[in-house]
This record gives sequence, C-alpha cells and structure tokens, in this order.
Amino acid sequence: MKLDFAMVLICALSAVGFGVANLTIGSLIRPKNPSPVKATIYECGELPIGGAWFNLNPRFYVVALAFVIFEVEIVLILPVAMVFRDWVYRGRGLLALVETGVFVGILLTGLGWMWIRKDLEWMKTDGG
Repeated sequence: MKLDFAMVLICALSAVGFGVANLTIGSLIRPKNPSPVKATIYECGELPIGGAWFNLNPRFYVVALAFVIFEVEIVLILPVAMVFRDWVYRGRGLLALVETGVFVGILLTGLGWMWIRKDLEWMKTDGG
C-alpha cells in the first residue's frame, strides 16, 4: 500500500520537477530583448482591433466548468479503480464502493441540476 502512494508521489514530483527544470533552463538560455512591439497584446498572432470590453456569452464558461469537474472526477476515481481489487481482497471493497458511489452521486446530482436548468444548451429559446 505504501509503495502505491510512493509511486504516485514519485510521478507527481517528476512532473513538477520537469516543469520547473524546463522553465528554469528556458529563462537562463533565451535571449532577453524587450521592445514595445514584443509587449503588445496579441490574440493568435493578430494585432488587437477595437476595445477589449465586449459582452461574451457566459454559457461557454458553464459548459467548460462542467467539463473540468467531470475531468477531475476521472482523475480522482482512477486511483480507486486501480487498487479496488486489492481492497476487495482485504475486505474494504464495500466501503470503497459506497464512498465512490456517493462521490459519483453528488456529481450526477449536479449534472442533473444543470440539465434541468438547461445550462448545458448553447442556444436557449426561453429568452434567458
């Protein structure tokens, strides 16, 4: 059991170390030539046109947030799925199944609430 957590810790530390090492090496070797042109804000390589303040449809953010929540659910349930068989052999399988079921149930309740409110639809026909 401790070896499983050690492997996760090693993987997490390797990922963080890789990112920090690449950012550090990049900051040491890249050229530093600041200029007003480089400081200009751009979007996809294009120069900005017009003002930055305009109305955006917030439904995109609701759908994106729902996507992120369910991606995090997968990340949190995957380790449980990997060791579930071992927990069944040790007599902890029912507890893990109930806990995972409660977790998924809470998320499905949120999904149902979003679905009932029609927050997952791109085009609302009721005017709101």
